[in-house]
Amino acid sequence: MRIVDAHHHVWDLSVRDQDWIEGDELAPLRRNFGIGDLEPEVRAAGVEATVLVQTVTTAEETPELLALAADHDLVGGVVGWTDLTAPDVADELARLRELPGGERLVGIRHQVQSEPDPLWLLRPDVLRGLNAVAEARLAYDLVILPHQLPAATSAAFLLPQLTFVLDHLGKPAVATGERHAWARDLQELAALPNTVAKLSGLVTEARRGSWTLDDLRPYADTALGAFGAERLMFGSDWPVCLLAASYGEVVDAARALTAGLGDAERSAVLGGTATRVYDLEPHLRPPPP
Repeated sequence: MRIVDAHHHVWDLSVRDQDWIEGDELAPLRRNFGIGDLEPEVRAAGVEATVLVQTVTTAEETPELLALAADHDLVGGVVGWTDLTAPDVADELARLRELPGGERLVGIRHQVQSEPDPLWLLRPDVLRGLNAVAEARLAYDLVILPHQLPAATSAAFLLPQLTFVLDHLGKPAVATGERHAWARDLQELAALPNTVAKLSGLVTEARRGSWTLDDLRPYADTALGAFGAERLMFGSDWPVCLLAASYGEVVDAARALTAGLGDAERSAVLGGTATRVYDLEPHLRPPPP
């Protein structure tokens, strides 16, 4: 069974600040995290490939991530950033594809969670940009908060040609256990066939330092019931996950939360869905003998 980590990050604070890392709670993240730091963790956990995801809304980051992917065969794909509202967004996507590592560009993401307008995804200029992402045969990762799920559902309805990938299950309130409104809105998103979700980020939404599998299970089970295994993929959210758990603990949690599935379904969540949705197969290293 191939395990693919469909969501992790890297950053070098000497190259660029990560201005979202603020306050004492996030202080452990205020250092550099590189592919070299992740590789031993990945090997120890039995993960064979990863998807590297952007963190900042700057045009310079995506070419850097693509170059990293070109130099590290662990990285099967990159979810980058570009300005969806720019008039030349289609040309910019084509330019990124021509850069070193550009063949590993598999998706685009924007920090919608930070947009004050809850309907940002439905702005005409954003919808035009999302259509360009679809025409480039890329996926679009949704990093949103629960109250933004309805707008995401509307955008996915308006753009059936685009695959929307929901990061971190929309960041439900795991720490409080509240899930009624989130589950309702998640199920409405999942009713659209062009939507997929990542089983990721739950440990940092839980009670940090005291979370258990029982805290995570209702959210994972809701997502499995809504999307099915063929539209759900595992992601570690490393190094952000380190605020609550080690890399190995996150992988073990994913294994435990999917232990009740059949072999085919479990294989889909742990690797198959990410491989298919992001078209990773051409860029994956052969499995070990």
